[in-house]
Amino acid sequence: MRKAIYLVRRVEYVLNGIGVNIDEKAVIFESYNGKSYSCSPKAIYEYMLQNDKYEEYTFTWIVKHPDEYEFLTKNPRTQIVRYRSKQCEKALHRARYWIFNYRALDQWIPDEKQVYVQCWHGTPLKRLGFDIKHSDNAMNSKSEIRDKYVKDAKRFKYLLSPCRFTSEKFTTAWNLKEYGKEDTILEVGYPRNDYLINQNQDDVTKIRAKLGFENDDRKLILYAPTWRDNQHSSGSGYTYRCEADFDLLRQMLGDGYAILFRAHYLVASSFDFSMYDGFVYDVSDVDDINELYIVSDMLITDYSSVFFDYAILQRPIFFYMYDLEEYRDDVRGFYLGLDELPGKIVTGICELAEEIKKADILWQPDERYEDFNMRFNYLNDGNAAERFVERVL
Repeated sequence: MRKAIYLVRRVEYVLNGIGVNIDEKAVIFESYNGKSYSCSPKAIYEYMLQNDKYEEYTFTWIVKHPDEYEFLTKNPRTQIVRYRSKQCEKALHRARYWIFNYRALDQWIPDEKQVYVQCWHGTPLKRLGFDIKHSDNAMNSKSEIRDKYVKDAKRFKYLLSPCRFTSEKFTTAWNLKEYGKEDTILEVGYPRNDYLINQNQDDVTKIRAKLGFENDDRKLILYAPTWRDNQHSSGSGYTYRCEADFDLLRQMLGDGYAILFRAHYLVASSFDFSMYDGFVYDVSDVDDINELYIVSDMLITDYSSVFFDYAILQRPIFFYMYDLEEYRDDVRGFYLGLDELPGKIVTGICELAEEIKKADILWQPDERYEDFNMRFNYLNDGNAAERFVERVL
């Protein structure tokens, strides 16, 4: 059935390109399959907008909900198109440059004169693509997962990397050697992290106000868990069962803290935190997680890649891995040894609360934390977007 659907959609895509010529100065962007305006595509777009060198370029954003992104069209050189619409596919045929942070749909195959850049969306802790050893996920078998990575590898001209470690893992995850595409790796840092380097206190103040914490001096803790390959609901997508005992956490932490809960973009679950009103705030609908990073005093995560970026800010990170053995041994597996992580691993909520309270008083980056940044964030210096655009265009 999937093959039949692909063939139909592939024919539609080809037909939508009839009579459309490539514009050498047209760039099209997509973030998380049109779900948001964020990540490296956003950073690259905004860099180009502000640089006179690219004043003759035009830009298109692919989004699932155009009404939410009308503000982008205030710039006369920018248009928005609905994800998978006829207008969207015509724009894809027209654009010389495709800047995506997730896999393009299978039927979207660029012309040989077009430049498809896969920016991806994080430095990997958990294994990807051809490196997944343990199991299939709820949506795809291991062979289907690999097939998706092969299709993407055959299309992209560049695969963005923030550091040498990531370049090595991307090379094996996409099996680039097999297809003679090792030279597609573009190791210039993540443009999205320029914001973390260049942000200031005014940015923090504005975002706290936007989130409703303008006159609130509580410490904000960002809780950003990842999705689980084996948690899925037919007809809706991947789900997430929140295992944190927020009642106990609130009881142990007191009134000086608030939790900002951020679900992974693949998770279709809706969360009802009304019973924790005033303590847990669902911020999953905030487009750009960078805004949550800079207002958060601490980060709690599990196997998400968010900690690689958050470490740039040199703030406390805690790894709440209540299902560590299952995830490591049966679900995905890791690229890093857990002793290399820049923070404390905890498996119980009481231990997590104690570590948060201790960090509030005593925490400072230790040698392991500094070594971590030297290894993974040495290219994140606030100028990655400039390097990216200079190389690609």
